[in-house]
Amino acid sequence: MLLSLSRKDIDHKMQVGYVFVDRDGKHFRHILNWLRDGVVPTLTDSEYSELIREAEYYQLLDLSLVDFSFACLKNVFFSRANLQCAKFRDVDAVGSNFHNATLRECEFTGANLRGALLAGANLQSANLQDASLIDCSFCVADLRSAHLQSADLTDANLEGANLEGANLKGAKLSNANLKGANLQRAYLRHVNLRDTHLEGAKLDGANLLGAIR
Repeated sequence: MLLSLSRKDIDHKMQVGYVFVDRDGKHFRHILNWLRDGVVPTLTDSEYSELIREAEYYQLLDLSLVDFSFACLKNVFFSRANLQCAKFRDVDAVGSNFHNATLRECEFTGANLRGALLAGANLQSANLQDASLIDCSFCVADLRSAHLQSADLTDANLEGANLEGANLKGAKLSNANLKGANLQRAYLRHVNLRDTHLEGAKLDGANLLGAIR
């Protein structure tokens, strides 16, 4: 466990028999419990930010399969973290930072991610149905085969994003920036694209039946 915390060499021949960890005991308790049973504590949004910073110190950025459902995660820093298959159902993650994070197959159904930074994130096959993604940044994000049914992408920036095979049925795309985005084989039936910026977007094979353009 000490090796997983420190990521440094520990002298197995030392005579003392204990190691002093000079960190905040309050946060260390949560780190230790997570290593033991994988349970994420219920905290305030500011405490979550502090805990994430503490986890970064120990280089514990693997948060795959963790269940954050219904948590308040406003302005939390998840940049570069491995969150594959994590659950964020109905979370309040307004303004959170997921820049370059691994979010493959994550569940964000009903989540509030307004103003969140997801640029460069890997969201392949992620479930974002009914999520509030207003004013989010998805620049060059990987959203292949993502589920975006009924998601609100008003004012979202998806420039250069890869949405190949994504399902956007019923999604709101008012003033969304999809310049240079890959929408090949995406499902866009009956989606209102009238106020969407699609310059340079790839739409080969996309299902646009009934789409308003």
